[in-house]
Amino acid sequence: MNEVVIRFEDVSKQYRLGVVGTGTLSHDLNRFFARVRGREDPTRKVGVANTLRERSGDYVWALKDINFSLNDGEVLGVVGKNGAGKSTLLKLLSRVTAPTTGEIKVKGRIASLLEVGTGFHPELTGKENIYLNGAILGMTKREITSKFEEIVEFSGVGKYVDTPVKRYSSGMYVRLAFAVAAHLEPEILIVDEVLAVGDAEFQKKAIGKMQSVSRSGRTVLFVSHNLTAVEQLCTKGILLQNGMLKMEGPIHDVTTAYKKSSVHESELKRSGTRLVEFQKYEITDGQGRTTDEVMLGDSFRVTASFTAKEKMDYTDMTLDIRNDANEFIGHVTNSDDLFEIKNIEKGGQKTVSVDVKEVSFAPGTYYISLWLGNNYGTFDYIENCIRFSIKQGEGFIRRPYPFDKRAKAVLKSSWKIEDRR
Repeated sequence: MNEVVIRFEDVSKQYRLGVVGTGTLSHDLNRFFARVRGREDPTRKVGVANTLRERSGDYVWALKDINFSLNDGEVLGVVGKNGAGKSTLLKLLSRVTAPTTGEIKVKGRIASLLEVGTGFHPELTGKENIYLNGAILGMTKREITSKFEEIVEFSGVGKYVDTPVKRYSSGMYVRLAFAVAAHLEPEILIVDEVLAVGDAEFQKKAIGKMQSVSRSGRTVLFVSHNLTAVEQLCTKGILLQNGMLKMEGPIHDVTTAYKKSSVHESELKRSGTRLVEFQKYEITDGQGRTTDEVMLGDSFRVTASFTAKEKMDYTDMTLDIRNDANEFIGHVTNSDDLFEIKNIEKGGQKTVSVDVKEVSFAPGTYYISLWLGNNYGTFDYIENCIRFSIKQGEGFIRRPYPFDKRAKAVLKSSWKIEDRR
């Protein structure tokens, strides 16, 4: 039976807005004595409510009533918009700051990588910082030495290991910091968005290392806006919104809820002259039913209606498709198929349908952006206006377990074997 290694019980964190103190000792003393005597703050701005019990304008709750637990060997993904409280939660867990209310129970050593160079002394060399961080984690010099070569090789900074880290680039800094945090055998590894600093090759290595850490029975907490990486690495997730825990559960359920809430909460980005503009659009399945799920290998149809503010001889229409990491995956356009959209009357409406056949994109979440325009420029462009997911199923890949998630596409194949005599 797995053991609980992290437990948050009614944890909240409150911060005071604005500066602490007035900037001068005499004014700070005046504030203090006024508060002791029950008088108003003499340094408060004119026009601001000065009631002593009034706290609403002075404080903000970064986290409010957070409750969850994590067992050993689990990998937790923490997702949410900027300002949702993700980094605050990790700082509380790492004891960088203390909770205002509630209790956090932790069993085991924690290694944290919350921002570039966390725990590093800039004047010390890479080698000295490795030993310093190991000592902070409670490891002996012999234990650190046994891991030293592995850390240096993983980080790729071997040529500069005797150079003060203040001369490192941000990429070198974060590679070494991650290598130290991951290799010095903590029971709990905490990684914030810092992996975004590294290049694609390093990110791939880092995710692989975190997977091996979890397989060894240790616990990982991972915060990232790259939902593809979160879904690839994590087994469960929590969704934070405005400092509150909105959802906890299997990682794909949590990321799906986050994507839906993000689409609803944000306004669609739109640009162009709008001489011709979209009125409505949808994605449908093979039976003509509106859907947001497509099975791998199946086809789907996008239908879009648009009107013109003046007569147009012709326009082109393009569908750009991106994944949830905002990577461009592919597009379809009427000109590629020698299909013409022309003779659009002023005030007239056209409805165009395009069938995208035998989809071979890797299972995941995708977004379609719609574009109307011609050689003279863009009429209407709506970014990420249609969201859909591709599911694996058994029609394209017969095996029941997932394919390699590093792939952007799935290739259909046939196999043959012969006996040679």
